[in-house]
Amino acid sequence: MANVTVYNMEGKEVGTMELSDAVFGVEINEHLVHMAVVNQLANNRQGTQKAKTRSEVSGGGRKPWRQKGTGHARQGSTRAPQWTGGGVVFAPVPRDYSFKMNKKEKRAALKSALTSRVQANKLIVLDQLTMDAPKTKAMQNVLNSLNVNKALVVTKENNANVVLSARNIPSVKTALVNTINVYDVMKYNTVVLTKDAVAAIEEVYA
Repeated sequence: MANVTVYNMEGKEVGTMELSDAVFGVEINEHLVHMAVVNQLANNRQGTQKAKTRSEVSGGGRKPWRQKGTGHARQGSTRAPQWTGGGVVFAPVPRDYSFKMNKKEKRAALKSALTSRVQANKLIVLDQLTMDAPKTKAMQNVLNSLNVNKALVVTKENNANVVLSARNIPSVKTALVNTINVYDVMKYNTVVLTKDAVAAIEEVYA
C-alpha cells in the first residue's frame, strides 16, 4: 500500500494515510484510459451537423442552357456542387457518435487514471474541506497553500459552499465520488481528495 501525506486546509501536514493498491496501485492500462477519454468526448458530441446535398437544395429543375453550341461547359443543373447555391458533395448528416464501454473497462480505466496521479505525486489528500460561506477567495487560499493551480476537487458529499466557492475559478472543477470520471482525472494536473472521499472510492472500486 502507498502512503500519502494528509494535509489540512492551511497546507500543513496532519498525518499520513494508506491508499489501497486495489484502486490506487494497479497496473496502468493506457489503452483503457485513452478509450475512456474518447468515449466521454464522443458521448458528449451532439452530432447535429447537417448540410444539403444537390438533391435537397431548392431550385435547379431545368437545364440552364442547351447542351451544345453555347461555348459554355455543359451543365445539367444550377444546383450542382460547383455552382453557388449548389449542394455539398459529401454533406454531413446527423449521427450518433457515442459508443459503449462495459462496466469492468470503465472501472479499470478509472483505477489506472487514479494510479497514474499517485505515481506522479499529483494526488493530494485533505483531512477535510469545509466552507462556512461561498467564498472564492477562501477556496483560492486553500489551493495556494497546497501549491496547486489546475485541480479536480473531489468530495464525498455535496457541499454547496465548496461548489460555489470553486465555481468562479476557471482552472478548478469540483466532483463527487459518484461523478468522477477518467477525462476529468487526466485533464486536471492535480486531484485533491478529502479523506472520506478516498474511503468512499476504495469502498466502491476496491
